[in-house]
Amino acid sequence: MNRTLLIAAALSASALPAFSLPAHAKVSVEPERIVQDVKTLASDAFEGRAPGTKGEERTIGYLIARMQDVGLEPGGPDGRWLQTVPLLHTTLGKGTMAFAGAQGQMPVTLGKEIYVSTLRPADAAQIEKAPVVFVGYGVNAPERQWDDFKGADLKGKVAIFLVNDPDFSAVQGEAPFGKFGGRTMTYYGRWTYKFEEAARRGAVGALIVHDTEGAGYGWNVVTSPRGENYDIVRKPEDLTSLRLQGWLEGDAAKALFNSAGLDLAQLRKAARGADFRPVPLKGVTFSADVPVTHEQIASHNVIGRLPGAQRPDEVVMLGAHWDAYGAGEPDAQGRIYRAGANDDALGIAGMLDIARSLKAGPPLPRSVVFAAWTAEERGLLGSEYYAANPVYPMDKTVANIAIDILQTAGAANDVVLVGKGQNTLEDEMAVVAKEQGRTVTPESLPENGLFYRADHFSFAKRGVPVMLLMGIAGAADLKEGGRAAGQAWIDQYTGECYHQACDAWSPTWNLAGAVQDIELAGTIAQNLASSTRWPEWKSGSEFKAIRDKSEAARR
Repeated sequence: MNRTLLIAAALSASALPAFSLPAHAKVSVEPERIVQDVKTLASDAFEGRAPGTKGEERTIGYLIARMQDVGLEPGGPDGRWLQTVPLLHTTLGKGTMAFAGAQGQMPVTLGKEIYVSTLRPADAAQIEKAPVVFVGYGVNAPERQWDDFKGADLKGKVAIFLVNDPDFSAVQGEAPFGKFGGRTMTYYGRWTYKFEEAARRGAVGALIVHDTEGAGYGWNVVTSPRGENYDIVRKPEDLTSLRLQGWLEGDAAKALFNSAGLDLAQLRKAARGADFRPVPLKGVTFSADVPVTHEQIASHNVIGRLPGAQRPDEVVMLGAHWDAYGAGEPDAQGRIYRAGANDDALGIAGMLDIARSLKAGPPLPRSVVFAAWTAEERGLLGSEYYAANPVYPMDKTVANIAIDILQTAGAANDVVLVGKGQNTLEDEMAVVAKEQGRTVTPESLPENGLFYRADHFSFAKRGVPVMLLMGIAGAADLKEGGRAAGQAWIDQYTGECYHQACDAWSPTWNLAGAVQDIELAGTIAQNLASSTRWPEWKSGSEFKAIRDKSEAARR
């Protein structure tokens, strides 16, 4: 495999942001090391790297050994490698679920018409004849003068939502288009927000109507956890009110609304207006009686550190998640482990080799922390637990750079930016990309909300400037085949392998483009750790005010 050649371009000062970087300031990684780590972590011996399994034990042991090999010191609490993350693990058994209305019973089957799970440690998920109400996009955003609920009481009811946010299906010029960033998803479009809002209002169930375009992934991805769910262990008073939460398959949702004399297509249009009010599905109730297996498990974040030589309390953080989906039903080739070779063993491998490269260089003024997160696939839980219980204060965390899925189709002329306009790390990206001979291309589908779907978001919510490298955020302009070839790779990966056993190591991978992105991430981390710069959120970002509150700590 040919290494990616980094092109040192002669850049005029007028072409750069307000800062410039020395031409030699770059991280160089070794693809052979990355390949070996991916092949190991994605092997059957690691059993798909599910939290709380033998696969986790082998994974964290391997990661500690590799961090020691590259010369890191323990970076977790109390000088240890591990941060324990207490998790609740639930699994639904075979039970009964059905809607009932004027047309009689409408049974639904897990994985077919409905996909649900629970985050309550009970022996059964039971709902008895709960009224059903459609709440549009389920947005309560006073700062945008928007309230889909209009005071509606959801206590004891099942709420049905549309995926994404009110701008998603609107057209340019349709009032009030633009309140939610146009086609760029806001946090109000994320399923996590909708479930949280339903629980705040006392609902016992929450269902999102699935459509592939609005969600950004197909029904096969929705159902891939197979009735499992995870959460951070919570006190009884902090448990969600939702007995069941999940998705309604699109055609099943249409049939349900039709049974109540409602047209879902018309309601979709009505929900795009600020005057929308919740619509009860008159006479329709939902009942469920599903056995639940639940357990508390201790999972772990693995954290290593290169201590800063001058300002060790100022921390640049790189992160990737070690977990995948464990064992499942055999695929066509008989593979049972959904081992996440790309998602995210490749990110872990890249992060480890960045650590090796930085350790081999001169000491850096600031500390660099390398975090391998648990339970990203279960809702960003490992990074969320760390962010709520940080080892290094958030106000002194310079930036968080996440690597999560990289394209494996070859060298690219560009790098894809996720979250355009959020913070000044995109300016850092532009400088380093140009030194590589590349340009920056904004993500092609900002409506998919990838900015809110990886571990960096746990830090963004606390005001830390973040950057995400994600190969499915937009079609790369590949050196061989251009953007069409980049899109073909995304279509194949997301359509066949995302969260499936197909996401396995393959000798057909061309890691030249992944190496470009890994080196870019490492170089940005190195430059930040060598400087006194504090990246900032840009005007209009929803996270700027949070960071501004701690400005005095960085003076």
